[in-house]
Amino acid sequence: MRILSHCQLLCFILIGISVMSCKTKNEEQKEKTSSTEAKIWEVDFLDEFDTFNPDNWQDQRIWVNNETHCYVPNGKFGTREASDGTLKLKVVQIDDKRSCDNFDKHGEQHPDTEYVAGRITSKNKKEFIKGKWTAKLKLSSSGEPSMFPAWWLLGARNNEPPMQEVDENICWPLTGSGEIDIFEHHGDHHKNRFTTGAIKSLDECDKGDWWSLRKDFEVILDEYHEYSVEWEDSDLLYRVDGEEIYRNVGQGDKYPEPMFAILNFAKITDSPMESKEWVMEVDWVKHEYRK
Repeated sequence: MRILSHCQLLCFILIGISVMSCKTKNEEQKEKTSSTEAKIWEVDFLDEFDTFNPDNWQDQRIWVNNETHCYVPNGKFGTREASDGTLKLKVVQIDDKRSCDNFDKHGEQHPDTEYVAGRITSKNKKEFIKGKWTAKLKLSSSGEPSMFPAWWLLGARNNEPPMQEVDENICWPLTGSGEIDIFEHHGDHHKNRFTTGAIKSLDECDKGDWWSLRKDFEVILDEYHEYSVEWEDSDLLYRVDGEEIYRNVGQGDKYPEPMFAILNFAKITDSPMESKEWVMEVDWVKHEYRK
């Protein structure tokens, strides 16, 4: 009987230790979960486009991707307009070809063109390291050939115009000039679809892998949606209307630099415009950080 009692006592001790261990682990998990949930997003930048605010944005005039239009400043030809609480960026077909003062990165001037467009950037205005960028936007149609609207981020040391700081000397897409595309639509390829994802740097100037880290998704383009990217630990996490749709695993650590935002509507090929005006309408843009 004494031996049996000792065995029973030993069993009770082992059970007690096991229960206490499980309780401790459960409590640690609850504390960890509670701590994560407590880290809410706090807004540190919001533009609702009641007006065009030059403290937040500036026009960007540049010739890239063999685009067939000319970016013009100050909303000329109606290419950039803040009205009724939204921003409208447009591609507009004008009556005659005109000279264009946009230059590519090799100093070549854009040829004369009958297409003009709007492009704005928060470079040297609103730049942030990591966090979460979101824009609520829609297009004027489900897509037409040659359409190329985009909502994206670029590293703050990018050496393309406007160059206003002495440290803007890093070529795309090296660290300091990295690119993250939150929303991009190419009308020559499909209707009611968009592309999202990071550009993979190949560690040389002007050498980027456009395809391996990006993916297409269906969306109704002429209805408002919220398109966002956030840094989730080491990942880049992409959402539409708050729902996760895609993730660049481990890529977040490759963007340590401050980044600025770009909104633009481009015409990417020689296909004629079916309508004389394309519009990307932006309700608001915001940046958030983890508190």
